[in-house]
Formats: sequence, structure tokens, C-alpha cells
Amino acid sequence: MALVVVPVRYPLTKHSRRTLERAIEVARERDAALTILHVDLYQNGRKVTRIDLKNAVERVFGPIENSRYVVRTGFLVEESILDEVAAEEADAVVIGGQQASRLRRIFRRFTDNPDIDRYLRTHLDCEVITVEPTRA
Repeated sequence: MALVVVPVRYPLTKHSRRTLERAIEVARERDAALTILHVDLYQNGRKVTRIDLKNAVERVFGPIENSRYVVRTGFLVEESILDEVAAEEADAVVIGGQQASRLRRIFRRFTDNPDIDRYLRTHLDCEVITVEPTRA
């Protein structure tokens, strides 16, 4: 079964809800499983549980079929996202526009090519779907 990964903030922000909504659509269109990921930063000292994340998501979207909830702890959100995508061999990752910008900056530090989509497709066989914020 195909897999879509979507990183979100907790508590869910307006943009996280929009990104998650798009990820749910992509997972349904592709008949894929969905991993909903939150990254707890060590330096913030906060502890979010999978149950916290699941309850927050289900309050907004109701139960989501073929979904799993993952909370990772790390120093860099972007690195933890890439770790999850690689570890789960995801077919697609749905990220917000701001997250895409941060990933591009990190890629520029380590490679000559900040094209995240191409890099992930080449190295991890993964598609990146970016959700831009809505304009008011």
C-alpha cells in the first residue's frame, strides 16, 4: 500500500489543518495509508503524545481510515521529517509552504541543489506536495 506522510504542528494551526486536509485528499485519491507526524523539539521541553495528536486531529477531521500517528523528538524539525520519510519509505510527503522553504535552506547548506522534490524522488523515491497558505 502506498504511504503519504504529513508533518503537522501541535496544537494544530490553521495552516497545519489546511496541510492535513490536503494530505487526507491525496491519501484517499491514491488509496494510501497516511502517517500524521508531529516533531517535538528537544529544546522546547514539551512532551506531546500520540494520543494528544490523534485527539486533536480527530476533533477537526473525525476518524481517518488507514492512518497512524507518530510523534518524533529531535533538534531539527526538517531532519526528523526526512528521517520519517526515509524510514517509512513514503511515496509522498505533504508539507506546508513554510516548511518547504526551511527544507530548501537546509538543502542549500548540504548540497548544490536546493530542489527538494528532485532530491527526494532521486534518493528516497518520494514526491513532495507543497500546500501554500491561503491568502485572506
